[in-house]
Amino acid sequence: MTTPTIEQLTAALATVHDPEIKRPITELGMVDRLEIDDAGRVQVTVLLTVSGCPLKDTIDRDVRRALVGVDGVTGVELTLGTMNDDQRAELQKQLRGGQAPKEIPFSQPGSLTKVFAIASGKGGVGKSSVTVNLALALAKAGRTVGIVDADIYGHSVPAMLGIADHRPTQVEAMIMPVPTPSGVSVISIGMLKPRRDQVVAWRGPMLDRALVQMLADVYWGDLDVLLLDLPPGTGDMAISLGQHLPNAEILVVTTPQEAAAEVAERAGTMASMVHQRVVGVVENMSYLVCPHCGPEHKLELFGRGGGDRVAATLSQRFGYDVPLLARIPIEESLREGGDSGKPVVDSDPTSEAAQVLVSVADHLDSRGRGLAGRQLGLTPSAKF
Repeated sequence: MTTPTIEQLTAALATVHDPEIKRPITELGMVDRLEIDDAGRVQVTVLLTVSGCPLKDTIDRDVRRALVGVDGVTGVELTLGTMNDDQRAELQKQLRGGQAPKEIPFSQPGSLTKVFAIASGKGGVGKSSVTVNLALALAKAGRTVGIVDADIYGHSVPAMLGIADHRPTQVEAMIMPVPTPSGVSVISIGMLKPRRDQVVAWRGPMLDRALVQMLADVYWGDLDVLLLDLPPGTGDMAISLGQHLPNAEILVVTTPQEAAAEVAERAGTMASMVHQRVVGVVENMSYLVCPHCGPEHKLELFGRGGGDRVAATLSQRFGYDVPLLARIPIEESLREGGDSGKPVVDSDPTSEAAQVLVSVADHLDSRGRGLAGRQLGLTPSAKF
């Protein structure tokens, strides 16, 4: 039996596509080592784009199947590695067609747009609701506001603003954000899908590319404030945000209970790891005003103290004050506003929840653009 050539094995591997990027692993530089001995045993190393890739079993199966299908192959020894930073950078360059990265206007030194990313440790704490209400409150204050719905998997911002079925207009290579009656401009991955019910299953370079597209390919105009609704947790999108918008400030959302507070601390710590400043903490679902007794009786359905704990812990870790900016009560109008596409600061501005959210917006709006917490791009060159 004739031993297969490396060319034959490479051709077989070219039929294996990365399940996320949908291109051959040979084109993406994922095949790091490929050898075969005289007995027909193949040794191959395939580099995953990120460690812990959830589809590594698929890649493992497809690579083995492709190689075993080559006449003369008697066995396959497959090693799955992980790309280093340089290899990932080369992959991103290739995915851009060799073009230089597009410029993100908000990351430029001369940008006057205040950028706030709304983060949480876990889902279900009302992060998106906080985002849309802050955006509308800032717009009511006369600011020009944009929202990037960067929660790739749980993109709920369009529905909360009543524009779930709207699509952005594309002018040549430029995308126009979707306007809302309030004046807030929005872009979301949900608007870029062919169908509203289509599932997004991306990681690594694909998530990074989506974030860059929503920041650089969209014509935002002259914004006063840009809000980003981040996915919960400390994954790929949080890392990409730190790389592309290092001067963004982070607002951490939690709920009172211990489980939410603990993971919210991780989200805030992640921001510090990528050199971003945490501007404050918002505690959502803090209490329910008793429908029988009135405002003097507050039912703390989810316990108490979570927001205070997160603020105190992050202040101690970072060495600067991370304040608890607000405790948002549980109100039916807050939930109804999100479901109907009319956020509470618009639909019920006199409610306590709306007034608390407006106070947070006022705090963010009043922040100056000093150098505290910002990266200056300076590297020490010598000791004195």
